[in-house]
Amino acid sequence: MTEIQAVGIYAGLNLLLMIFLAINVTRHRRRSAISLGTGSDEALEQAFRAQANCLENSVPGIVALALLALGGSGMLAVHVFGVALTLGRVLHAQGLLSKPGRSFGRFAGTLLTWLSLLGMALFLVVSPFIAALQ
Repeated sequence: MTEIQAVGIYAGLNLLLMIFLAINVTRHRRRSAISLGTGSDEALEQAFRAQANCLENSVPGIVALALLALGGSGMLAVHVFGVALTLGRVLHAQGLLSKPGRSFGRFAGTLLTWLSLLGMALFLVVSPFIAALQ
């Protein structure tokens, strides 16, 4: 397996999560008969935010992961960041869908996601300078 193929696995898993969350929003929209916005339906708001938050974080994360792979970051980096990003998104969605307030899933998911995004950002910024010194 190449690094870019490994990115494909994490991209596919995150896409499956996004599809599940989109279906969940559609299910809530049909139940509440709200076609635009969320009205005052708390369950629809939760479903909508879970989907939107996943998109807001997964897309730049997968792009960064692909850039790491294409830049030769190594298989270990791709898997560490890919697992952290994907697990973070799953935990966050589970936590947000389970209850509207604070939850372990939201906290842990946000933390994992942000740490993976920060790690990838730093790796992408610093690695060209390190490579130039070698």
